[in-house]
Amino acid sequence: MEDKQFPAWSCTVDQCLKEYNVKLEKGLSSYEVEKQREIHGWNELQKENGKPLWQLVFEQFDDMLVKILLVAAFISFILAYFEQTETNESGFESYVEPVVIVLILILNAIVGVWQESNAEKALEALKEMQCESCKALRDGYLVPDLPARELVPGDIVELRVGDKIPADMRVAVLKTSTLRVEQSSLTGESVPVLKGTHPVLTKDCDLQAKENMVFAGTTIVNGSCVCIVVNTGMKSEIGEIQKQIHEASMEESETPLKKKLDEFGNNLTTVIGFVCLAVWVINYKYFLKWETVNGWPTNIQFSFEKCTYYFKIAVALAVAAIPEGLPAVITTCLALGTRKMAQKNAIMRKLASVETLGCTTVICSDKTGTLTTNQMSVTEIFTFGGKTTAGRMFRVEGTTYDPKDGAIVDWSCFNMDANLQVVAEICAVCNDAGIYNDGRVFRVTGLPTEAALKVLVEKMGVPDVKAKNKIRESQVMASYLIDNDSVKLGCCQWWTKRSKRVGTLELDRIRKSMSVIVNEPTGQNRLLVKGAVESVLERSSHIQLANGCVVPIDEPCRQLLLSRHVEMSSKGLRCLGLAYKDDLGELSNYNGEHHPSHNKLLDPTCYNSIESDLIFVGVVGLRDPPREEVRSAIEECHGAGIKVMVITGDYKSTAEAICTEIGLFYEGEDLRGKSFTGKEFMALSPLQQRDILSKPGGKVFSRSEPRHKQEIVRTLKEMGEVVAMTGDGVNDAPALKLADIGIAMGITGTEVAKEASDMVLADDNFSTIVSAVGEGRSIYNNMKAFIRYMISSNVGEVISIFLTAALGIPECMIPVQLLWVNLVTDGPPATALGFNPADVDIMRKPPRKSTDPLIDSWVLFRYLVIGCYVGVATVGVFILWYTQPSFMGINLLGDGHTLVSVSQLRNWGECASWTNFSATPFTVGSNRVITFSNPCDYFTTGKVKAMTLSLSVLVAIEMFNSLNALSEDNSLLKMPPWRNPYLLVAMAVSFGLHCLILYVPFLANVFGIVPLGFNEWVLVILVSAPVILIDEVLKTVARSRKWPGKVKTA
Repeated sequence: MEDKQFPAWSCTVDQCLKEYNVKLEKGLSSYEVEKQREIHGWNELQKENGKPLWQLVFEQFDDMLVKILLVAAFISFILAYFEQTETNESGFESYVEPVVIVLILILNAIVGVWQESNAEKALEALKEMQCESCKALRDGYLVPDLPARELVPGDIVELRVGDKIPADMRVAVLKTSTLRVEQSSLTGESVPVLKGTHPVLTKDCDLQAKENMVFAGTTIVNGSCVCIVVNTGMKSEIGEIQKQIHEASMEESETPLKKKLDEFGNNLTTVIGFVCLAVWVINYKYFLKWETVNGWPTNIQFSFEKCTYYFKIAVALAVAAIPEGLPAVITTCLALGTRKMAQKNAIMRKLASVETLGCTTVICSDKTGTLTTNQMSVTEIFTFGGKTTAGRMFRVEGTTYDPKDGAIVDWSCFNMDANLQVVAEICAVCNDAGIYNDGRVFRVTGLPTEAALKVLVEKMGVPDVKAKNKIRESQVMASYLIDNDSVKLGCCQWWTKRSKRVGTLELDRIRKSMSVIVNEPTGQNRLLVKGAVESVLERSSHIQLANGCVVPIDEPCRQLLLSRHVEMSSKGLRCLGLAYKDDLGELSNYNGEHHPSHNKLLDPTCYNSIESDLIFVGVVGLRDPPREEVRSAIEECHGAGIKVMVITGDYKSTAEAICTEIGLFYEGEDLRGKSFTGKEFMALSPLQQRDILSKPGGKVFSRSEPRHKQEIVRTLKEMGEVVAMTGDGVNDAPALKLADIGIAMGITGTEVAKEASDMVLADDNFSTIVSAVGEGRSIYNNMKAFIRYMISSNVGEVISIFLTAALGIPECMIPVQLLWVNLVTDGPPATALGFNPADVDIMRKPPRKSTDPLIDSWVLFRYLVIGCYVGVATVGVFILWYTQPSFMGINLLGDGHTLVSVSQLRNWGECASWTNFSATPFTVGSNRVITFSNPCDYFTTGKVKAMTLSLSVLVAIEMFNSLNALSEDNSLLKMPPWRNPYLLVAMAVSFGLHCLILYVPFLANVFGIVPLGFNEWVLVILVSAPVILIDEVLKTVARSRKWPGKVKTA
């Protein structure tokens, strides 16, 4: 029994009692309870062991970029320590670089750990759905509040209206004529389902088909019963879902962007290693010298000081090559994207999901509440006209429970004829539902179908003109009240006051109808009936015509009724037949429980005879209607190359009808190979499944269980698709967790679904997903822009350091300056590029493949060209200051510094051996003079002005380069800078920050730079500006290379 599940649904009640060795009137004995607990354990969901904190922290550093930074920080720290020991200085300046790098990594780790620790909240939310106590029978005594965790298979439990079900149970006895359970969160069914005691003969059947089983976490909405506990804890359906959520979380894959950045990090590691090695090889002659005697090296001389110096250059190279600011800028851009999406009702729970949305190729959508309003409404009324062969059909508009939403089309019956009056009376009085407004949407108490009938009555009105005017006035007054939560249903109230309800014949599974006995204004009793059309028609002998005449039903009349019913059902409508009866015999004067015939109403076996010889009035067609905006959203998906698949727990015919109406299929389309039940699809071979899913066009999967949804999502992901999955119920949580983008409903969604998701729809609307995909694409394009911008800047830094080492000149920039550029001056423009306006045709392009490179070969070539110019300009201005008296008419000797030749500059390490070399002091800023005790210091401490020029050129070039990144291919003439005003502000901020470190003495000392004069600023601008012209030429070449491509449609 512990290995193989007992199929309680396919066995009789007696067989179930025998299986668990229990009696209905006594329950389990204490001995049996202990015995069962040893086998099955406690009735609770297992707590999965989460990752320990140390492991979460460690995982944050398991990233190639982070590892490179860690090594760079460590080496920088060691070198700073030795340098400080040698110079006997105790300044903090030496440690700025390693400290800043470590602080960035710590911040990154904190954010990562926080995100990880929130990842498994879905499992905690699932536990909250469990019932805390229940009423159970033990040792022959009723225990009124037995803790639910103590239940074991075989326990006898009593359930009533409003009870949350504590375990999976087999219904043994119905204490009322009907039992209805709200299990939509588990199965996806749009209305509460009827339960009974008869066995279901199929052993392998869907959850929805197990009509004699009630499941843990669902709720009794009508009736009461006695049940036998079958499965508890992790063996219950909700326990199975927990296992699936946990398995899905284990399968979570990295986002496309994360994969790209990791790939970039690996490539960067290789390049850095190669370039660092090259720098050492090129400069080996400075720290390693030997003489050759007879072909063998002798008198080998090694300079540890020079070796350390070039090692520091290699470290500077690593710092230059790594875009330290990239993680911060990406996080900022994604955070800004989430704000924009939240304004469009798409709330992102995970930052990285913003980018993943942009490459979504398949949207797997639930039907109920996402494509539809999740609010039942009447859409058609069929009644007879003046004769039995003439029917009339009224179309009703409106898709919500708001009585003011829509009206009856061509409604000319302001003074309703006799037939329509009876339709309104039955809909209003044979009804237990209520409607209220929670501030956002109209909601119901009771059954959704009955609430829809009440809304219909409000649209029909009342036949009394005076009453109609009074109702209208009271509705106007109600709209001004502060507390207007409860909706005033004036027309329904008029009917219920007119026809007072005195008795009820509850719905049951056999007769499939419900009826009420009302006392008419004439003093006579009338029976009002509503139920399944075939069932009500079978018990009807007459029909009512428009003028109120009652005529017998003949065969043509019956066929007309049935054909109309088939026609309405084929549209996915849920049809209800309406009828009444005036001749009630002994119940004609029934007035309550003291009436002699009251016992008849307590015995459901009498209901068939009471509901016989009925007068058929008409048919109403109800449905959960599609949202108005969904059709255009589906068309937008087709244009954007995104496939849409509907996966629902609802009936096949209903799902197909809705999918046709929203434009997923065209009218009359052959749905073979496009529409399956979950069971039919799972019965196919994996090869057939892949073949079906790979074909273009929409698909619909009905009567789907949680495992079906998971398997479809898993198969799609294995095929290389990027899957967005929507859901609202507990049953959707595993698939939401498994999908690339899990999307939960904000209004109707359960907490479990929300916690398992990446995105929450505040308005439960499918079209919001489509606009979010467009936003995701726009954010990705902007992200590419700033990644290209930052990488091109880093390439320039690497080339400048490489040129410095290759030419043998003093280093142009020190690591702390490069770190400042990468983090601070590059950051604002890169972030501002995230505000670039979206392309107008962004949703008319096919989704990018998740395998598409972040930087293709042409873009790489372009930025190598730009990078080469950056490197040449930064090194060039350094050489100019040392070797040239002027440049393009700009005097460079205004500060009084000494000029040297290019040859001297390249061999500055041999300065001590030069004869008659001297360096004159020069001025920096307004009153500071740089002097030298040793002339050779001119190439170390004396390079401060040249280094400042190099740094300023680098910053200026990167500001101009950010303008190039406004568009990948469009010229600045077509995409002018003011199209993104944030970028202009960011450039001003970055330049302001650069000026801050130049002109604040303390900061200037930390970064080893000095203030610049007017002439020097003119030189910086002249050397920097050509980067715009170079990229304009490259953009022109790029535009000529591109040919207009066709948009692939899904």
